[in-house]
Amino acid sequence: MSGPGVPEAIDPDVDLHVPAQRAETAGRHKWPVLAVISLGGVAGSLARYAASRMWPVADGGFPWATLWVNVLGCGLIGVLMVLVSEGGRGGRPAHPLVRPFLGVGVLGGFTTFSTYALDFTDLLERTEAITALMYAAGTVAGAMGAVWLGASATRAVLTREAAR
Repeated sequence: MSGPGVPEAIDPDVDLHVPAQRAETAGRHKWPVLAVISLGGVAGSLARYAASRMWPVADGGFPWATLWVNVLGCGLIGVLMVLVSEGGRGGRPAHPLVRPFLGVGVLGGFTTFSTYALDFTDLLERTEAITALMYAAGTVAGAMGAVWLGASATRAVLTREAAR
C-alpha cells in the first residue's frame, strides 16, 4: 500500500496494517532499524565474500559456492522466522531489531540471488543450457526446501522443549 501519508516499508515483510510493525518505520524509530540492517548487511556480505574466496568458481566451472550460500541462507531464514514470529524460546517475543538485523541485514546480505542470476546467464552464454536450467531449478528447489526444513526443524525443537 502506498500513497500520500502512508509510510513506505523499510523491511519488505513489515505489514503496515499492524500498528506495532508500522511503528518500526515511523519517524525517529526508523534510524535504529536502518542502522542494524546496514550492520547486518555488512556482516552477511562479508560472509558471502569469504565463501566465494574459499570456494571460487574455476573458469568454466559450476557455481557451487553461490548455490550452497543461497540454500544455507534460506534454511537459516526459516529458522529465524519461526523463532521471531512464533515466539522463540519460552514464547518470549524477540527484540524488535532482531528480525531487521538478522533477516534483512545478515541473511539478506549473505544470500545472493543477483549472483545466482549472473551465474545462470554465464552458463547460458557458455551454451550450457541444460546445466543452467538445472542450476536455476535446483537453486529454487533447494532454497525453498531449506526454508521449509529450517522452519519445520525449529518448530519441532520448540515443541519438544515446551513439552518438557
